[in-house]
Amino acid sequence: MKIGIGCDHAGVKFKEQIKDYVKSLGYEVEDFGAYTTDRVDYPDIAKTVCESVTSGACEKGILICGTGIGMSMAANKMRGIRAALCSDTYSAHITREHNDANVLAMGARVIGIDLGCDIVKSFLTAEYVGGRHAVRVEKMMAFEEL
Repeated sequence: MKIGIGCDHAGVKFKEQIKDYVKSLGYEVEDFGAYTTDRVDYPDIAKTVCESVTSGACEKGILICGTGIGMSMAANKMRGIRAALCSDTYSAHITREHNDANVLAMGARVIGIDLGCDIVKSFLTAEYVGGRHAVRVEKMMAFEEL
């Protein structure tokens, strides 16, 4: 499975650590930047990572900024994206099982790297269960047509 990852200037160090961790779990990673702490606009990075997910080039995405809020908001404007801002492992696991989330957002200034790695593992290893949740996901995705 290939994972697209991206961050803004606030998340560069965190992203590098998460990227190494994701690789250690056996996933392929495509890094969409940022690569330095020079200022960059998070919506641009979110768009690129999300396009990699919706095109099928990457199966899931991980977005990182200072709080994760901006990235998650930008990502959720993209057709076909179900991004979840997670600061705990339970939410990361459940958003995959119940919401079929395809993008994880995290805040580098909010959580530490150890928790971040645990959140990523929970997100990447959980499976969508469908069933009664599928109806809800379909309703949510229908909002894109409004």
